[in-house]
Amino acid sequence: MNRLSNSVTCYNTDMTEGTQNKQPIKYFESQFDDEEVLFVFRRHPLVMRKGLIISLSSWLIGPVIILILTYIMPNNPPSMVAYFAALFASIVFGSLLLLPSWISWYFSVFILTSQRFVQITQKGLFHTSFADIHLQQIQQVNYEIAGIQQTLLGFGTIIMQTYIGELVIHDVHHPAKIQRKIVQILRDQGVSPVQLGFKHATPQTIVDEE
Repeated sequence: MNRLSNSVTCYNTDMTEGTQNKQPIKYFESQFDDEEVLFVFRRHPLVMRKGLIISLSSWLIGPVIILILTYIMPNNPPSMVAYFAALFASIVFGSLLLLPSWISWYFSVFILTSQRFVQITQKGLFHTSFADIHLQQIQQVNYEIAGIQQTLLGFGTIIMQTYIGELVIHDVHHPAKIQRKIVQILRDQGVSPVQLGFKHATPQTIVDEE
């Protein structure tokens, strides 16, 4: 499993401030010695919703068992200690069920360096994929916010048009800010992509992995 340095801890991390006159710090395994990480972002935590629903639902297992035992044995019902013990065990079990989803979200990152755009995708515990593209290959950086849910919860899609096709990143937190930051960094690195903002057409080529 590819792991980032502990200093990369938030959804969107700006690495451009305070890095002058300092040696580049390695944030991922295949980072080059002369390569500097400028920006790191993740998807919205909403991508964990399936695991979260399963996890929260499992919290009811213990209390339901205690409730059933209470009806089955009305003369000798389980004690409150047994109830809280069952609840605690259910919470621990639910947390274990959520762990694969959390790992997939936390260790799936998008990294903009001084040389390339890097995508690290983690699926569960034992599947990691890596893809990168040179900054000079990026032609356009657009974003799309579609529907009430994305508007209210503040997430959307980043679409990068490159010389090898479209890179589509779904469920990005604050896509307008992310797009603006990416374009600014590209310009600072001497790359001038066409900035179109919203994109309404459905992309034909999806490179990003869910």
